[in-house]
Amino acid sequence: MNRRKHNQHQVKPFNFLSTCHVRPFGHPYGSSPDRFQLIAPYETDSRRWLRNEWIDRYSGNTYRIRTTGDHGTRRTARVKTYGDVIEEYEFHPESKCADASGQPSGKQTVGLLQRRHVRIDSISAIGKESNNLEEVEAGLVHDEQNVYTEYTDRRRDHWSREVVPALRQLPLNVWERESGGKSRRILIDARLGRRRPHPRNQELLIAIARRVGLL
Repeated sequence: MNRRKHNQHQVKPFNFLSTCHVRPFGHPYGSSPDRFQLIAPYETDSRRWLRNEWIDRYSGNTYRIRTTGDHGTRRTARVKTYGDVIEEYEFHPESKCADASGQPSGKQTVGLLQRRHVRIDSISAIGKESNNLEEVEAGLVHDEQNVYTEYTDRRRDHWSREVVPALRQLPLNVWERESGGKSRRILIDARLGRRRPHPRNQELLIAIARRVGLL
């Protein structure tokens, strides 16, 4: 994008830019809602926004924007206005709160909300990339998998916390019969948590544990 442009017109680190949010069904025909974000050179005069060319930062294609109608066209996107954002706020679901009966609140919930009760199911270590989750919620990043890294602790994963204790609840001869004669050494090591079987064998043992009601 900087090719053949004077220095003052080039994109540089920490430059400001403008962006807009596409309303539901407002994406141009043929574009992917999950990978579409319009940006443009920073402009404070809102009268120019509808006349400017906007760039999809994923594909590099340029589009115009519109604030009327219910959908986009092949070369234009129907974007949200301030009025659209305010109108959506009335039906914005509050995921951190519960309704009067203790159920998660939704778009149609009315009345006084209360705090939701939290039950810890597992503990996961997440890298500092989670600092960008606010951008995900704001619609600037469309795939949250791109902004955080989960570091798996093998001592606390599903196999160690739930499967291994389940393996110990049945006699070894039952596991041998149900698994079709798998090696006793594989089963013994798995039951003691000394070694993990091959992924295919893990899936087999998990399926057996579920079939007999241990998981």
